[in-house]
Order: sequence, then C-alpha cells, then structure tokens
Amino acid sequence: MNDLRRLVRTIPDYPKPGIQFRDVTTLMGDAEGFKEAIAGLAQPFTDVPIDAVAGIEARGFIVGGAVADRLGCGFIPIRKKGKLPWKTIGQQYTLEYGVDIIEIHEDAIKAGERILIVDDLIATGGTAEAAAKLISRSGGLVVGAVFLVDLPELGGMDVLRRHGIATHALMAFEGH
Repeated sequence: MNDLRRLVRTIPDYPKPGIQFRDVTTLMGDAEGFKEAIAGLAQPFTDVPIDAVAGIEARGFIVGGAVADRLGCGFIPIRKKGKLPWKTIGQQYTLEYGVDIIEIHEDAIKAGERILIVDDLIATGGTAEAAAKLISRSGGLVVGAVFLVDLPELGGMDVLRRHGIATHALMAFEGH
C-alpha cells in the first residue's frame, strides 16, 4: 500500500495557508491504484456481514460505491442537508467555524442492519462521527469505518475508536 501514497497529490496552502490538502482524485484516476485501494479498503470486512456501505459526500460516494460492489452489498449516500429528494433524518456536527448537517433518507436503514462507513479522508472525525450517530439513530449498527487517508495529528480515528468503531485507513500523512 505504500506505493499508493505516491498517487496522492499534495497541494500546499489549500484551502488556506498552512493546510496541506491531500488530493485523492489523482489516486482515483490511476486504474491500478484505484483497484488496489478499493481492495485494501474492503479487505478487513470481506468476512464480516455487511448490509450496506454508507458513503459520505462527495468522494466517499465514489470510494464507497466501489467498496459496496466489492463486498456485494447495498450503498447509502450520506449527503449534506437539502440534497436528498425524499424524507430525511439529519445529524448536526461542528465545523471549524460553525455547524453543518448531514442527512440520509429516513427509510435507508432497517433496524439491525450492519453498516460500514466509507470516506476518502478522515481529519478531525466530525463528519464521520456524525455519520455514525445518524446510522445508530436510524437503527443501524456501525461495524466499522474505512478511509483512504488518515491525518493522525488531527485525531479523527481516535474519535471513532472512543465510540467503539473499528477503523482502518490505507495510508497516513503527517500535517494538516
């Protein structure tokens, strides 16, 4: 998996000075790298019963859909407020400067379904934690959360682990 790191582009000072933005679109654009990444994300859960993958908007849709296909299960989009066309339930979470809300369709998860959260990157863990809370409120069981990239200095994986969620990331990058 170390070779996958070379496929992630780093953009300095984006979206603001001091941030090292980890752009996974370059990894997704490499056919072999993308295939290896999806296999690596799915691997820890190949022998675990999973009813659906919940992918977090927007790159989590791309990665999550591919992981769902690999695991032979359904896919649930977790979207920002106001983007889904049916009745929804939402979960608020804190951003650096304010709050936001993510939503799923109210009928997306049946009680007891086993859900795997997938996103491209985890930083502080706020969005992934909100996704876990939303899944639990819907009656689902979060069996794990997987990410292409972890930014360990920001502590997101620890946030999820404190909730008892198994976590897995293919690679880690230091810095913000």
